[in-house]
Amino acid sequence: MAPTDAVRLDVWLWSARFFKTRAAAAEAIAGGKVLAGEARAKRAKPVRVGDRLRVRKGPYDFFITVRGLSARRLAADGAATLYEEDPEGKKRREHLAEQIRIAPSPGYEGKGRPTKRERRELDRLTGEEP
Repeated sequence: MAPTDAVRLDVWLWSARFFKTRAAAAEAIAGGKVLAGEARAKRAKPVRVGDRLRVRKGPYDFFITVRGLSARRLAADGAATLYEEDPEGKKRREHLAEQIRIAPSPGYEGKGRPTKRERRELDRLTGEEP
């Protein structure tokens, strides 16, 4: 197999800028956040043009098809040419991002530090009763 035929999965994810480091890519692969086809992949799995991948980053799922190979990290515009995202998946991801953006964020809405009484109520809500 010639070196241009395939690239390791962790290297490809790093070069396509899905992860900042190869170690982060390898950790995500080991954690089952990257699927090749419908199966969990190992980090040394060879990636070829035309392979379909599912990458989960936080609450978002990226459904992508490999369109190019690179063993070197590329600039953002060059990295975007290495894959093609599924339009339906992109639409779902953008919809989820919008829902997260408009959702109210939980938190203390009083002024300053909570009083002892308010702190006890917060502890009771989070299940951290003494």
